[in-house]
Amino acid sequence: MTFEWIQVPYALATLFIILNYGLLMTAVVQKLAARVGGRPGIPVWQNYIDLVKNFALRSKISHGVMYYLGPVFRLSGGIGLIFFVPTIYGSTWAQNFSFAGDLILALYFIFFGTLGMALGAGESGHPHSAIGVSRGLAQVTAAELPMALAVYAIAIQYQTLSITEIVAAQQGGLFNWTLFTNPIAVAAAMFAYVGTTMRSPFDVVIAPQEIPIGPPTEYHSAYLALMQTNRVIFPIAKTIIYMNIFFGGATNWAEFAIKVFLLYMIPAVIGVVHPRFRVEQSIRFFLKWGLPVGVLAILMV
Repeated sequence: MTFEWIQVPYALATLFIILNYGLLMTAVVQKLAARVGGRPGIPVWQNYIDLVKNFALRSKISHGVMYYLGPVFRLSGGIGLIFFVPTIYGSTWAQNFSFAGDLILALYFIFFGTLGMALGAGESGHPHSAIGVSRGLAQVTAAELPMALAVYAIAIQYQTLSITEIVAAQQGGLFNWTLFTNPIAVAAAMFAYVGTTMRSPFDVVIAPQEIPIGPPTEYHSAYLALMQTNRVIFPIAKTIIYMNIFFGGATNWAEFAIKVFLLYMIPAVIGVVHPRFRVEQSIRFFLKWGLPVGVLAILMV
């Protein structure tokens, strides 16, 4: 399919819908965590207020070019995922630019944002930034191993790397989903999904139980707003990929909302009932449980 400029406003409309859905889902998770802790939590609209407020602020602090490009790269990873993955299968306008990319490109976008943020944090001048960078890259690398093996198993199963074709192969009934045709690969991928959402017990980078350091405190004004925007877009975009390749995709917005909500709540519920791992515990978890399941998924195929 050739590039069509008409897809640009359609993709932007899809991005606007996902941004608002992500803001609401973030507020729901924050409410859930607060209720578990015996607190009332923030109002649902508080994330909108914070986003607008930070975008309106300006900063004169300078740490170098890469420091400011970090949040841009991070946001580009989330937006790229949305633009090159079909949001609604069969839709004439919510397919975005999925015809121009494949599953490998989507995986690159996942790591692109993480690497960009690491480069930005490394130039912040904070003496502890290297600790956060090493923690983040070590955990992401370990978590991506079962995901890469699961994707390899799916590519062998469906004989394609096109996300649209993978979704098409799962149409026709519940038991056509990859969840039922290749449950081992889905299990391996879910290990990676829970780990890369950076919620407890895998929030070893920000580590909220420790002294507050890292990007949320080193960045400010509009740069912090870019990070906040990505923190609501990127988890939804990543969930859309999992929905498409493992859970049959979505053929309408109602199905999209339900599936994304259910998948989104898996790491959220795990996070409010489990304490944080230490770094070595987190990495050991993926190597001990996720990696063998990923290898088994390939052997099963």
